[in-house]
Amino acid sequence: MKKLIKVLVIDDSALVRQTLTEIINSDAQLEVVGTAADPYFAAEKIKSFIPDVITLDVEMPRMDGLTFLKTLMAQYPIPVVIISSLTQHGSHLALRALDLGAVEIVAKSEIRNTREHLEESTIRITDAIKAAYMVPVKKMGVKPRPEHATVVKPEPHAESPIYKTTDKVIAIGASTGGTEALRYFLRNMPANTPGILITQHMPPGFTKSFADQVNTICEITVKEASDGERIMRGHAYIAPGGRHMELYRSGAKYYIKVRDGELVNRHKPSVEVLFNSVAKHAGQNAVGIIMTGMGRDGAEGLLNMKNAGARTIAQDEKSCVVFGMPKEAIKLGAAEHVLSLQEMPKRVIAYF
Repeated sequence: MKKLIKVLVIDDSALVRQTLTEIINSDAQLEVVGTAADPYFAAEKIKSFIPDVITLDVEMPRMDGLTFLKTLMAQYPIPVVIISSLTQHGSHLALRALDLGAVEIVAKSEIRNTREHLEESTIRITDAIKAAYMVPVKKMGVKPRPEHATVVKPEPHAESPIYKTTDKVIAIGASTGGTEALRYFLRNMPANTPGILITQHMPPGFTKSFADQVNTICEITVKEASDGERIMRGHAYIAPGGRHMELYRSGAKYYIKVRDGELVNRHKPSVEVLFNSVAKHAGQNAVGIIMTGMGRDGAEGLLNMKNAGARTIAQDEKSCVVFGMPKEAIKLGAAEHVLSLQEMPKRVIAYF
């Protein structure tokens, strides 16, 4: 098959550049057309050819990746996939990269060429590049975002009453473009919102920093999910990167199960896994929302939720960064409503 998507790899490690090149070129739709050890070499190569997608490390010599990304997006926007070591410090740098216009984040720890991990590494990296290629990018100026102001939260009420013998839950699945969509949705949910379970396609090490950042702008408490914890009103739980998250019921209460496992629909965490567990254990006590993202992860799970009596919503094409996952759910008849991102919070609040 003809190579379709031209990729420029920027990383100061020769080994990483070589491994990434082999992984990317193994996909018939992708081709590495150049590599660079730092942003200065990359700038020279961009003068010679225009790549469709750039993979970019954050910490590099001579110029760090964020400075390069800021300059690139202001002058010559190209879709960028950040590939970072994602230490605790690096996770915050990765979040900053998303603010500056990066499209996808991949943990450098996922670049493993051992036989048992090669297939998973290849899927994660090539899918991220393909998703980035589909995203229209615009010139960006860096300006403060008022929604990032810290809010003062009320004290959480651990013992909220149970209505109709069970708690209510909201299950959300998202991928490419989902970080911004989730920020908007969660920022507009009141402090007494039913517990929210979120599967956003993210690598390990990134989800806790993302949850901590979003937590500062919301009335509800946003955190990375832990295995065995009870789902509380006024809380949102984000599936840890690289782990599946499920809901289960004990008596009249709902709890979280976090586990390892195989890729499902090419992903871990998988939206399908979350939605299927909510369909099974919550049924009509749930609302399911599928947001922006490439592929079809979660489409059948949302249909299972609808068939179990849950209210279901798909994000509309106009407000999606990539209209993939919602489109597949809509085609299956899984969405009771197709709404813009801006309409979703008010509709969900009305349900309860």
